Amino acid sequence: MLKKMLSSLFAIVLVLTTLHFSTPTASALPPNIPSKADALTKLNALTVQAEGAMTGYSRDLFPHWSSQGNGCNTRHVVLKRDADSVVDACPVTTGRWYSYYDGLVFTSASDIDIDHVVPLAEAWRSGASSWTSTKRQSFANDLNGPQLIAVSATSNRSKGDQDPSTWQPPRAGARCAYAKMWVETKSRWGLTLQSSEKAALQTAINACSY
Repeated sequence: MLKKMLSSLFAIVLVLTTLHFSTPTASALPPNIPSKADALTKLNALTVQAEGAMTGYSRDLFPHWSSQGNGCNTRHVVLKRDADSVVDACPVTTGRWYSYYDGLVFTSASDIDIDHVVPLAEAWRSGASSWTSTKRQSFANDLNGPQLIAVSATSNRSKGDQDPSTWQPPRAGARCAYAKMWVETKSRWGLTLQSSEKAALQTAINACSY
C-alpha cells in the first residue's frame, strides 16, 4: 500500500515538474496592445512622411531607466513584469525570462535587454527631435504603453534602430504583436512613419489572427 502511494506521489511530482519546465510561452507582454482592428485604424491615422535627419541625436537626450521607487528603476520594473519568476529584489540579477522575439529562455538578467519597441533614434527621426527633454524622458521610460519589453540582448542588438521595413522579430509568432506594439507607441506619442514602414506594418497586422 505504501509503495503504491509513493509511486502515485512520484507520478504527480513528475507531471508538475514537466509542466513547469516544458517549453515556455510568453508569460507577460507590455500593457495596452491594441486589437487587430484598432491597430489598423491607428496605423491609417498616422502621418506618413520622410524621416528626419539624425543631426543632433544622442541617447543622452532620452534620459532612461529612471527611478521608480523602492530601489527599482525602469529596467528593473520591466524585468519583474516580464519574468516567469524573479529571485532578486532590485537590482534584479536572476530569474527566468522567455524572450518573446526569439523564443529563448534565460536565467540571468545580464542576458536580457529592455527593448524600446520604437527605438530612441527612430523616435528622433519621427518627431521626437522637437520634444522637450522631459517628454523624451517620459517616452524612454513609458511603462503605461507597449513601448518596453524584456528580450534577449542578441535580438535587441540585432534590431538596433531599424523599423519594421528592415527588421522584425526572428520568431514568426512574435511579429503580429510586435507590429501592433509599434503602431500603438507611434500613435500614443504622435510620431510619424515612412511609407515603407507603413507597408511592412500593414502586412504584419493583416496577418494577425487577433
